[in-house]
Amino acid sequence: MCECNLLRNIEICRKEMIDLAAHTSLSNRQVVDMSTKLDGLLNTYINLTSKNKQELQ
Repeated sequence: MCECNLLRNIEICRKEMIDLAAHTSLSNRQVVDMSTKLDGLLNTYINLTSKNKQELQ
């Protein structure tokens, strides 16, 4: 996945999680699942960008 698509997916997931939490609760199963998905996307982004930085050095 390219960095720009990953950032777009992170932003979409973040907004969906915030909207869902605003209408339910932070402990709602769907919110927790969305948070877990967001964590995975963020970890992927961090791994991708750190790998790119290492390759540039």
